Amino acid sequence: MMNSMNLKVMDLQLFVGRLPQDARIPNWALQSEWFCLTRTDDELSIVCPIQAIPPSTSIVFEGPWRALKILGPLDFSLVGILAKLAAILAAAEISIFAISTYDTDYVLVKENRINTAVACLIKEGYIVIE
Repeated sequence: MMNSMNLKVMDLQLFVGRLPQDARIPNWALQSEWFCLTRTDDELSIVCPIQAIPPSTSIVFEGPWRALKILGPLDFSLVGILAKLAAILAAAEISIFAISTYDTDYVLVKENRINTAVACLIKEGYIVIE
């Protein structure tokens, strides 16, 4: 089954960090060229390039990750986009970290697995721009 979804591999090396739920949002995160913040009852998560994280910070982070951007904008009526991508990558034993925005979705893959992820998606009919 061919897919008509186009994806772009972003150049940034991203890191996923965790702060306590009641932590203030750090200025360095807000000043980053690309970031995602999520506060829940349990934590404050920050996704940003490693260059944005000061060496003196005590943030717990994991990475590097690379993002596959689904080229959009995507209509809210579409269903199963992330599920299909996740299933393809799960079959190749590639874990993901997903981020959704108003216009599109991003699938983060550990940097050391990005080439395998791209090859799997191309094999399934996705167009991946590197």
